[in-house]
Amino acid sequence: MKIALLGYGKMGQTIEKIAIERGHDIVIKTNDEDGYDITSADVAIDFSVPNAAFFNIVKCFKQGVPVISGTTGWLDNYSTAEAICQEENGAFIYASNFSLGVNIFFELNKQLAKMMSKLESYKVSMEEVHHTEKLDTPSGTAISLAEGIIAEHIHYTDWNLVSRRENTIPITAKRIDNVPGTHVISYASKTDTITIEHEAHSREGFALGAVIAAEWLQDKTGVFTMKDVLNIG
Repeated sequence: MKIALLGYGKMGQTIEKIAIERGHDIVIKTNDEDGYDITSADVAIDFSVPNAAFFNIVKCFKQGVPVISGTTGWLDNYSTAEAICQEENGAFIYASNFSLGVNIFFELNKQLAKMMSKLESYKVSMEEVHHTEKLDTPSGTAISLAEGIIAEHIHYTDWNLVSRRENTIPITAKRIDNVPGTHVISYASKTDTITIEHEAHSREGFALGAVIAAEWLQDKTGVFTMKDVLNIG
């Protein structure tokens, strides 16, 4: 499989390593929004920056190249990207986190939220910790986790950073050197606390998931998620 890496920072470099180990070729490595011929690739993997991601994704749709995107911070344009994908008969997977473990964690989070919605004495909170180079706060993964809780828990309708408000999930975001990503969800009452946690040990888990998603997307059309790739949920 010939892969275009749209965004060649630390994540792009880790994806390159994993892809080559799995027998694929990297035909494009770029941090630019233009100046590359995307048609030389069988699939594109976008880990760029928020103001470039939408351009990269639409370019892939227009040129008939399936695209995987793990860039966060551009989702105000997600519905537009989805519509263009359908119009162009393209193929697209967006995930706030491609780690296989995190996507299992997403489903565990939703199941726990569903159970805890019957127990009003427990109040939920979330903490996420990432490296100091991360551009968005809170993380896209934290937002996805919050949305999963909101979808299943009848008492929560929104999230916000740090402070607790009624019907709102408080998220604490920390930035510490050399932390790939940790997410902790807690349900606390006066008598006890229930906590679930996912801790990434390196970027390789994110990179592996992105490459597996790219392999899965070959010869498909439509908009998919990691739930489709992993056949879960």
